[in-house]
Amino acid sequence: DAHPDLYDNMEDNRFSHASPFARIMESGCVDRLVQVGIRTLNDHQRAQVTRFGVDCHEMRHGVDIADIAISGPVYLTIDMDVLDPAFAPGVSHHEPGGLSVRDVLHIIQNFGRNSGSRKSDGWMIGGDLVELNPDRDLNGVTAMVASKILREMMARCLADCGDGAG
Repeated sequence: DAHPDLYDNMEDNRFSHASPFARIMESGCVDRLVQVGIRTLNDHQRAQVTRFGVDCHEMRHGVDIADIAISGPVYLTIDMDVLDPAFAPGVSHHEPGGLSVRDVLHIIQNFGRNSGSRKSDGWMIGGDLVELNPDRDLNGVTAMVASKILREMMARCLADCGDGAG
């Protein structure tokens, strides 16, 4: 995600597109939130990152999935604006300087992997893809990328279940 989506309240709406992870963290339903590709982080969001103990990886520091310890079951959400607008113009909130398609596929294929071995310390149990906006897409490029990402996510889930991990 380009944005942490941790606002406590956005325009008098605690359930807006800018606050789902604040609600999820408040619910206590997840043990940990790891965010990769963040490119906008204001003071309120920084405070929320600290409040909830979010493992936030900003693009300005670079992103190497091998540096992020991930174990146990993982639910993966891909917000299409994590991609640089050059690769995904069909999103609602463009933020230059994002990941490439190859970067995202590498993350999906390799998070939680143990030194390149087939056995995984972290296994994918499900996921979703959000923020595709067909009205802003150019020639279906973003839709095609979203389709590829979803296929890779499903393949990872199937591979991890086939390993007996999940």
